[in-house]
Amino acid sequence: MTKLYGIIGWPVTHSLSPLFQNDFIKDAGMNAAYLPFAVEPEQLVVALSGLQSLGVEGVNVTVPHKEQVLRMVDADADARHIGAVNTLRRSDAGWQATNTDWRGFSAVVEGLELDLKGKDVLLFGAGGTARAVLHALDALQVGRLFICNRNPQRLATLMEHATNTYPKLTCLPLKWEAAAVAEATASSALLVNTTTVGLKDGESFPFPLCGDGAAIDAVYRPDGVTAFCLAAGEAGRKAVDGLPMLIAQGAVAFAWWHGCMLPDCRTTLSRVEAHLGRTATHLPGWSPR
Repeated sequence: MTKLYGIIGWPVTHSLSPLFQNDFIKDAGMNAAYLPFAVEPEQLVVALSGLQSLGVEGVNVTVPHKEQVLRMVDADADARHIGAVNTLRRSDAGWQATNTDWRGFSAVVEGLELDLKGKDVLLFGAGGTARAVLHALDALQVGRLFICNRNPQRLATLMEHATNTYPKLTCLPLKWEAAAVAEATASSALLVNTTTVGLKDGESFPFPLCGDGAAIDAVYRPDGVTAFCLAAGEAGRKAVDGLPMLIAQGAVAFAWWHGCMLPDCRTTLSRVEAHLGRTATHLPGWSPR
C-alpha cells in the first residue's frame, strides 16, 4: 500500500517540496508519494481532519498556516517555543507537530562552517521564520543578536518573545534606518534575512551589507539571486539563498516521519539546482568527510 505525504499551503503550486521529498522517497526505496494540497485558510480545520481521515501519514505546513495549525495539534517543545509548526505526522490521538525550520537554518550555518558562539548576528524580519532562526541562534550560543524590522510593533512583539523565551540571549532592537544598520553590519559575523524585501524583480535591498562574514537569506528565487544575496555578495560576504535551508528542513521532516537517518542534502541540493538551471551552491560543511 502506498503511503501518502504532502504539503499544505495557500498558494502551494510554487513549492519545491514535492520535487525533493519524492527524491528522498525514491532514494530510500519506499512505496510512498508526496503531494501538494492547496488549502484556503478558512478550510484549514476541515482539511486537517480530512487528511487524517484519508490516512495521510505526514504533512509539511507552509504559509499562511504555520501559526494557526499550532493551536490544532500536539506540538513539541521546539514548536511551542517558536510559536509555529511546519511538520505534522499522524498518530492515533491526532496530529503530532514539530518545527524543522530552525534545524534547516542550523544545517546551513554548519554547511558554511560558521562558528557563531559569542559572535554578533543581525536578523532582518520579525515573522514566523524569524522566530525559527531566533530559536536556532539561541542554540548556537551567539553573542549579541540585532533584530531589525520595518514594522516597529512587530519588532516589539518579537523582542518581547525573545526576552521571555531566551533569557540568556542578548537581543537588541534595531531601527529600520541606514545608520543603525550600517553599525550593526560592521560587527556582525552573520546577516540573516527573513523578510520578502527585494524579492521582486528589479527591487533592491535597502541597505548596504558591509563587514566580514556570511549572509543567509531564508527566501529563495529559482535563479538563486535574491536582492539580499546580491547586496551581501557585493559587500564581499559569502551569501546563500533559502534553497539549502528549504531542503535541509525537509530532510529533518523526512527523518522525523520515518525514524530514519537524514537524507543526503548535498546530493539533493545538486539535483534541485540542476533542475532549476542555477549555479551550484558551495557549502563545504556538507561535503563528504
